[in-house]
Amino acid sequence: MTATATLVAPKAPRSVHRSPAGTKRSSSLLVAFVALLLIGMMLAPVVYIILGGFRSNAEITVDPAGFPSRWNWENYADVLASGVFWGQVGNSAIAAVATTAFVVILGLMAAYALSRYRFRGRGAVFALFTAGLMFPMTVAITPLYILVRNLGLMNSLAGVIVPQIAFALPLTIIILSPFLSAIPKELQEAASIDGLGRLGFFWRMVVPLAVPAVVTVGILAFVNSWNSYMLPLFILNNEAVYTLPLGTQAFASQYSVDTARVLAFTSLSMIPALLFFSVFERRIVGGLTGAVKG
Repeated sequence: MTATATLVAPKAPRSVHRSPAGTKRSSSLLVAFVALLLIGMMLAPVVYIILGGFRSNAEITVDPAGFPSRWNWENYADVLASGVFWGQVGNSAIAAVATTAFVVILGLMAAYALSRYRFRGRGAVFALFTAGLMFPMTVAITPLYILVRNLGLMNSLAGVIVPQIAFALPLTIIILSPFLSAIPKELQEAASIDGLGRLGFFWRMVVPLAVPAVVTVGILAFVNSWNSYMLPLFILNNEAVYTLPLGTQAFASQYSVDTARVLAFTSLSMIPALLFFSVFERRIVGGLTGAVKG
């Protein structure tokens, strides 16, 4: 009797396939986790400074990272009641508003000429403005200091405003140029037929159409001017004309023992720029998106 061996082929292992929906959800959760982690890392110092202003020096010494056991409003009240703080707020506001106004006006006119007209040396001029992005203020601070001193602008807000305008113009022109070049030439020809000159077309048509980009560059110029520290440090030696960032550093040096009060002063110094940037954040993103599309 012979036994017949039956060979059974082994079953192939099942391949596990993830559904596209599950993979997409996992990647979305990972991106959300990383984003929340980065946001927490950025907000942690800000929250620490704000909460530290509500604590006493004894609490900060015993537990630097703790929460206030009793909300101490006196630190913020003392800062708000001082004329020094409001004087520095006024100086920063004057410098930021003046810088923003001149940057927007000069940048809009320069970008209009570079983007709408063809003339000899146009590419070289645009390349010169582009090269301005490669030279931060820290590199040029020494010759800038000498130039401001020779112009007699030391210890004045004008000595801060003029260099800030110069350093903000390259980015302003680069952002505005795509907007202005995207305006159809047929629109300008139609306006010319209706008797509208170049200046009239600029003010009545170009400026309204470029409002998103103008708002973007204006916000960037304002925030950069408000947060500027390096330039006022070299230019301003008189406390009467200190801007808020420089005044915060001087206040921290003067009241280095009173840590809670220094944190309260620092918190109040951050609030204007944070509020301004938070309110206009969408306009900044929209303006930059339009610049890339253009």
